Amino acid sequence: MNPITLFLTVVCIGIGVFLGRTGEIPIAAPFFVAGLLIFFSLKMANAWQKFVILRAGNLHSVKGPGLFLIVPILDNIVAVIDQRIQTTAFNAEQALTKDTVPVNVDAIIFWYVHDAQKAALNITNYREAIDRVAQTSLREMIGASMLSALLSERKTADERLREEIARKTADWGISVKAVEIRDVAIPVALQDAMSRQAQAERERAARVILGAAESEIAGKFVEAARLYADHPAALQLRAMNIIYETTKERGTTILVPTTMVDAMNPAFAYALAGKSVGSSPPRSAGGEKAGNEDGLSREKGKGEP
Repeated sequence: MNPITLFLTVVCIGIGVFLGRTGEIPIAAPFFVAGLLIFFSLKMANAWQKFVILRAGNLHSVKGPGLFLIVPILDNIVAVIDQRIQTTAFNAEQALTKDTVPVNVDAIIFWYVHDAQKAALNITNYREAIDRVAQTSLREMIGASMLSALLSERKTADERLREEIARKTADWGISVKAVEIRDVAIPVALQDAMSRQAQAERERAARVILGAAESEIAGKFVEAARLYADHPAALQLRAMNIIYETTKERGTTILVPTTMVDAMNPAFAYALAGKSVGSSPPRSAGGEKAGNEDGLSREKGKGEP
C-alpha cells in the first residue's frame, strides 16, 4: 500500500463516516464506494519499478513509474520488476581447467532488467535462473582455459564470461553489465610447485644480470689497463689515491712494500715510460764481437809510429 492511496482512502471513508453520523446516508454512500475503489484501483510505482499487469489472463500493460489505475477483479499485477543494477555472487568448486588442474573460482555478476515484460512472462524466476546460468557459464569458461591464462589474463576471462552470460539471458530481458572474478584458488601442492618455479626463474634472471655486470666490469678493467699502460703517471696517481682513501679512517695501520714505494716515484715512472718507448732490439753476439775487434785494431794503429 502506497501512502497516496492510503491517504485518499482514509479521507473518503472519513467523510463518509462523518456524513453517515449526520444522517446523510445517500450522500455518504458514494464516499464509501470511492474509498474502496481508490483502495483497490490506485497504484503507485517507484522510479526503479515496473508493474506487469494481466487483464483476464492476457498481458494488458506494463506500468510505472508513477501513479496508475487498474480495474479491480479484471486486472492482476503478476510481477513487480526492480530495474536497478543487481549483484549476484556465484562460484565453481573443483572445476577442471583445460590442462586438468582443479580450481575453485569465486565471481560476481552485475546485471539489470531492461525489459520487464520478458522478465515476468518468459521465465518463472529470473533471479534464480541468472544464478544458475552464471555458474554453468563459469564452469564452461574454466574448462576451455589454461590455468596460466586464467591466472594472468583475468580481464580477458571476465569479458568472455560476461559475453556468454549476456547471450544466454538476452531472451529474458536481462542485460549483464559486468562480471568480475574475485578469486582463483589452486591446490596447495601446485602452489608450492609454482612458487619453486617462480623462485628458479628469479634466480636465473639474477644470474644473467650478474653475468652481464661481470662482463661489463671486465671490459672496463681491460680499458683501464690499456689506459694505464699508455699513461704510467695515471697509474701512480691512482695508487696514491687508493692509499689516501685507506688512511682516512683512524687507527689504521698500512704496510707498504719498498717496491711499491719505488714504483710510486715519478722519476721511476718516467724512466719506465722512456724505456718502453726508446728501447731497440739488442744486437747479436757476433756483431758485438766484431765491433770490439775493430775498436782494438784502431787503437793499435794509433799507437804505432
